[in-house]
Amino acid sequence: MRCTPLTPTQFHALLPYILPRSPAGRKIGDLRTRMNAIFHLASTTLPWRCLPPEHGKPDTVSRYFRRLTHAGLWEKLLEAIKDAGPNHPLREIAPRIFRACRRAIRLRGLKFIALIRRLGFLQALNGPPSKVPDPDLSENLRRNLRLPPPPRATAAHGPYTALLRTLRHLHRRAGGIKHIPRALRLGWS
Repeated sequence: MRCTPLTPTQFHALLPYILPRSPAGRKIGDLRTRMNAIFHLASTTLPWRCLPPEHGKPDTVSRYFRRLTHAGLWEKLLEAIKDAGPNHPLREIAPRIFRACRRAIRLRGLKFIALIRRLGFLQALNGPPSKVPDPDLSENLRRNLRLPPPPRATAAHGPYTALLRTLRHLHRRAGGIKHIPRALRLGWS
């Protein structure tokens, strides 16, 4: 995916959501360059250290990305995209935001995955939906499932065994897989 720089309209749509100051209170120099750097790197499979020099220092950009992630930027942007009209500038950059969300999942965890699934933005998941955990499914199973007592007669084991097989399948689906292979994760689009 080739990433073009943000247009002024797209940047102004992002501006209310991003942090304009550092934790020490200093104003951040060029926010647009930093956001372009984040979106550029999110559109590739490269590590932060491979950021081209025109985007700034990799350490600075990655620190800003982590700060935005911990401040809840990606959650706010996903909510804003959901509420935005079809011609809103955030809708134009939604694929870039989804790619950045894939990098943020490691920092935000299962609650972030649950939010992405609830909003229906499966492109923002860091792998195919069948491979990524589904926290809502596991919570619904735990809350709503009442197992019947095991049967005493051996002839009635068939339906009970089928129920246990179904439960095992749902449990695996709710938990995802422990390690998504790199080729699958990077090939997911």
